Amino acid sequence: MALARWLCLILALLSGLAVSGFPRNPSRLLGKRSLPEGAVDGIEVYSTKVNCKVTSRFAHNVVTTRAVNHANTAKEVSFDVELPKTAFITNFTLTIDGVTYPGNVKEKEVAKKQYEKAVSQGKTAGLVKASGRKLEKFTVSVNVAAGSKVTFELTYEELLKRHKGKYEMYLKVQPKQLVKHFEITVDIFEPQGISTLDAEASFITNDLLGSALTKSFSGKKGHVSFKPSLDQQRSCPTCTDSLLKGDFIITYDVNRESPANVQIVNGYFVHFFAPQGLPVVPKSVVFVIDVSGSMHGRKMEQTKDALLKILEDVKQDDYLNFILFSGDVTTWKDSLVPATPENIQEARKFVMDIHDQGMTNINDALLRGISMLNKAREEHTVPERSTSIIIMLTDGDANVGESRPEKIQENVRNAIGGKFPLYNLGFGNNLNYNFLENMALENHGLARRIYEDSDASLQLQGFYEEVANPLLTGVEAEYPQNAILDLTQNSYQHFYDGSEIVVAGRLADEDMNSFKAAVKGHGAINDLTFTEEVDMKEMEKALQEQDYIFGDYIERLWAYLTIEQLLEKRKNAWGEEKENLTAQALELSLKYHFVTPLTSMVVTKPEDNENQTAIANKPGEGPLDAEVIPSMAYLSEYVPAAAEHGPALFPSGVLPESAPWNRQTVGGSSGDGGRLRALGSLKVRGVNQTLGGGLGASPGLFVSLSPLFLLSTASYQGPKTPYYYVDGDPHFIIQIPEKDDAICFNIDEDPGTVLRLIQDPVTGLTVNGQIIGEKRGSSDSQNRRTYFGKLGIASAQMDFRIEVTPENITLWNGDSLSTFSWLDTVMVTQDGLSVMINRKKSMVVSFGDGVAFVVVLHQVWKKEPAHHDFLGFYVVDSRGMSAQTHGLLGQFFHPFDFQVSDVHPGSDPTKPDATMVVKNHQLTVTRGSQKDYRKDISVGRNVACWFVHNNGQGLIDGIHRDYIVPNLL
Repeated sequence: MALARWLCLILALLSGLAVSGFPRNPSRLLGKRSLPEGAVDGIEVYSTKVNCKVTSRFAHNVVTTRAVNHANTAKEVSFDVELPKTAFITNFTLTIDGVTYPGNVKEKEVAKKQYEKAVSQGKTAGLVKASGRKLEKFTVSVNVAAGSKVTFELTYEELLKRHKGKYEMYLKVQPKQLVKHFEITVDIFEPQGISTLDAEASFITNDLLGSALTKSFSGKKGHVSFKPSLDQQRSCPTCTDSLLKGDFIITYDVNRESPANVQIVNGYFVHFFAPQGLPVVPKSVVFVIDVSGSMHGRKMEQTKDALLKILEDVKQDDYLNFILFSGDVTTWKDSLVPATPENIQEARKFVMDIHDQGMTNINDALLRGISMLNKAREEHTVPERSTSIIIMLTDGDANVGESRPEKIQENVRNAIGGKFPLYNLGFGNNLNYNFLENMALENHGLARRIYEDSDASLQLQGFYEEVANPLLTGVEAEYPQNAILDLTQNSYQHFYDGSEIVVAGRLADEDMNSFKAAVKGHGAINDLTFTEEVDMKEMEKALQEQDYIFGDYIERLWAYLTIEQLLEKRKNAWGEEKENLTAQALELSLKYHFVTPLTSMVVTKPEDNENQTAIANKPGEGPLDAEVIPSMAYLSEYVPAAAEHGPALFPSGVLPESAPWNRQTVGGSSGDGGRLRALGSLKVRGVNQTLGGGLGASPGLFVSLSPLFLLSTASYQGPKTPYYYVDGDPHFIIQIPEKDDAICFNIDEDPGTVLRLIQDPVTGLTVNGQIIGEKRGSSDSQNRRTYFGKLGIASAQMDFRIEVTPENITLWNGDSLSTFSWLDTVMVTQDGLSVMINRKKSMVVSFGDGVAFVVVLHQVWKKEPAHHDFLGFYVVDSRGMSAQTHGLLGQFFHPFDFQVSDVHPGSDPTKPDATMVVKNHQLTVTRGSQKDYRKDISVGRNVACWFVHNNGQGLIDGIHRDYIVPNLL
């Protein structure tokens, strides 16, 4: 059962963005033509209407915006709507001067060639992207000729899900200008009858709201209208800007004279079940809490605050325990204990003493909690009529003990055995959310992201409140045999107070006279069966309210629910089962015109006498978390302002999108057609950065601070060629996609040693790295830890050198010196060279088309007693390097092969040994993993690899001491 805070209507209405490069001076426009009040840069949005029809919890929403271009030149008008992540877009039309351009829903693969062609022409942008906690933003823009009108209309649908005893419609309003005709209309039809209906706004006083707002409900019908006049929209009596900026919230619930309600229309039925007044089933709950080092600071304090609040709400009939995990696993008590006042007080002291430390051992912590719940049930130390719940909170990925996600999932699934649900709470973005979600779903629970914000403690408390009061366990809905087809999920482990179970299906016989539905479940005291019988003729009479009902709403509700559940099942399916689930969900998505993760909406729009194509894809929660961190988004295309200025730079820590790599589209700013352009001359944007002496002294050197690039939030697909890097201790990793594998080795040398990483005598490129040790170094080479503390990158042909330390980046162009700190966001370009410093994160260096390096900055806590700040070095494009390239990394730029055989247990049971044949050497290697920090600088991604011992001997040419050089540059 979905427990999220479901939203019907979440929109941000934003319009009126003009093309850059066109006249923007209001006085010039007013001199020729008087503009209506509130118009922005010649664009007047004169009508915005939101119409929402809710029938039996299924919402059909239409957002319509009309605008006119009063300017003397063509302008670009943008239409943005923020809608719930749970919603499916069903239609979009764009009308210009009476000509309508529709959107068509197609299978993603079918739209792919059309999409890629548009990408190659720089004409397209992804129309839907994640926006905030529960929103997706739909965006489309079009050039509108002088004096022309444009109408945008977006339709989407979703099933409202009951949360804490009510359905909520949350409207985010932000028109950005005064709108002559602004109106929100919501019509609700509920056959059970409406019991409560309310509306409120965060951006307007109650006095003004009262005169602009009407709300009423009677019987089965409810109505809300918000229609502020121009004067009511003003931020002050004489202002021309709008105060409509905030939340408009509508809440309602229905009468529940009976615990269930069944509705049947056109051969489809929906069954709503939400009993009230039942005693709460006692629960045994184990909280599994991540206390690793990454939880340090505010996250740890917020977690403790939430747990203390939760302890106040735990009922005396409940049982509980706490399990803390870092590198080790510790428990508050050896077994579950009753929630007596004395135990709760002791638990409070335990929570207040929690502190962060160490690594992240998810596997052992979960297995300990599951074992505790199983043991309590087997030994009858908890009430027979009670239920079990396990709630895990983590902010990172497993990195000690069993760290393979698929193996952890298998262990947890086998241990739980379907007996109780697992709820996973992911704190922040630096974690594998897909893993948490998949593991929760296959154990009848769900995953929830806890956002790193001031209200994180309230988010945690809010989740617990949703599962705090189970009223039934083992819930199953039953229907007449052989009478139902295509039934949605009809069994649930729990029914929680304030929620609702919804089941839908298709009737095998539409001519039946009656329909009987029964729901069975285990209550706190006894087993219960709730029966609902429907007279088909009476049902038909009751649903004749055609003014409120939109068409085949129950059929579309069934399709929506079926697609949603098929997509959830698909996440943990494999092989033929996954193919079948995909095919079913795709067929329904296309039939009912839903934009789902399997389909795309293709929008054709007129641009400069030719049609442009844009694609609306539905983003998922997981890829955003697992692949794209905001500071590491990836751009796809750039266009140099002038050839002599060299290639454009890669902003915000991105990697270069070279020819063989997958390209993604990005949204461009007004007038750039979605393409990213280099700054063609010296430009400074931002006043807080400090440039070192000598900047710009040499001809042809161009610098930009905080460049105004737009980034793609699409998932980065990665290079199809090998890449190489060194990071950490120092760990050298050679990834070989053709084998879907990697080789790694360490170099153990004294601090101060300089190692040759890359040397290419043809291109003149050299990269060296200097080793540093720990603050309190060990003389034992087997135990000491070393890192790269300095990197030197030089081009002999360009007479250009870069020295990188954890404090500064120094550039020499001939004799001219420029120094930057890691606090800057700086772009530097000259012929054939580009450098991008991404504040406190990374630096990208590109030499022409075919050579690109990324330097990652690792910063430790300033009071850390042992470790220094250090650097990681990544080669992400080596196509431009010659066949004579050598060095500890450079030698692997050339094709080479290896074979692994005789895999057998090693000295560490979690790391098998094997025999590797490489470069005519037979080596004993060990399976392990290292970290790739390109996408996630704070946590990294595990990369499985075969570890070559003895400083890479037998893998590298010669011995490692052959690569020691006297100087960094």
